[in-house]
Amino acid sequence: MLLLNSPVAKKISIGILAATILSFGAIIGWMLTQPVSSKGEPVLVRIKTGTPAKVIAEDLEKQQLIKNAIVFRFAAKLQGLENSLQAGEYSISPTMPIEQMLLMMSQGQTAYQQFTVPEGYTVDQIAELLAEKQLANPVRFKALAKNFAPFSYMTANSNTKYSVEGFLFPDTYRLARGTAEEELLTMMVKQFDTNLTPESRQRAAELGLSIREVVVMASLVEKEAKLSEEQPIIAGVFANRVQKNMPLQSCATIQYILGYPKAELTIQDTQISSPYNTYQIMGLPPGPIANPGTAAIKAVLFADKTEYLYFVADKQGKHHFSNTYEEHLVAINQVQL
Repeated sequence: MLLLNSPVAKKISIGILAATILSFGAIIGWMLTQPVSSKGEPVLVRIKTGTPAKVIAEDLEKQQLIKNAIVFRFAAKLQGLENSLQAGEYSISPTMPIEQMLLMMSQGQTAYQQFTVPEGYTVDQIAELLAEKQLANPVRFKALAKNFAPFSYMTANSNTKYSVEGFLFPDTYRLARGTAEEELLTMMVKQFDTNLTPESRQRAAELGLSIREVVVMASLVEKEAKLSEEQPIIAGVFANRVQKNMPLQSCATIQYILGYPKAELTIQDTQISSPYNTYQIMGLPPGPIANPGTAAIKAVLFADKTEYLYFVADKQGKHHFSNTYEEHLVAINQVQL
């Protein structure tokens, strides 16, 4: 008869316990690698910020994407991922094993990815943004942007750098992974067209401006105005200069030619030979120099009626407006103090 407290009995008990643990571990390991089903359509699972692993597991079990919520939680805890499951929308299939789901959620491999185009971004800047987020090939994006014009009002002349410039609506977009560059461009220009209301189109016609002319002017306003309340005033200045057949002399157009926002332009910069150089050409440049937001477009359509013909910005970005060149020179001296 084997005594329960004997050394032999203790060794046998330890052996049984070890075997049980190993067996349990093997079962858990098997369950982690085995999907619920060998077939089935992906389900979009939404995880809100701060959702605990327990709730995520229960939701997955309810949707029949995993067999057991406890196993999911145990696996998350075992791998140190219990508090690392990220919020987002995930495309999860019943053919996925738990370990793949945990990897996806811990790394934030969402079904959709968001990116925001700020107001005033150029095609080049948008291409860089998409490249940083690994959403597009920037070279292909810019190559397509050169002649992409699905709407008739986007039609450009041969001097235009990108026909799509100005019509990529600044907004937040949600993309499925693998979205092609042409789809991205289509998405953004459609958003522009949707936001260009019938009232805006009618107002442009009343002013005798084409939609393209409005957008070109709005892009100048967007890049020149640091303060939103100054946009209608600056739009009014540009309108006055066009009416008086004066060159617009917009520093923003020189910066567009240079390809970067140079803080202080030189006389040599304003003498660069380019159809976009509004110090050298009369009227509007051949195309927009950025992608303006709704406020800048509205500023052009409802520009302030003023006598101003000049403006200069101080070190804080606030503009000082003048009626005459003499007043403008005084303003320049004041802002440089």
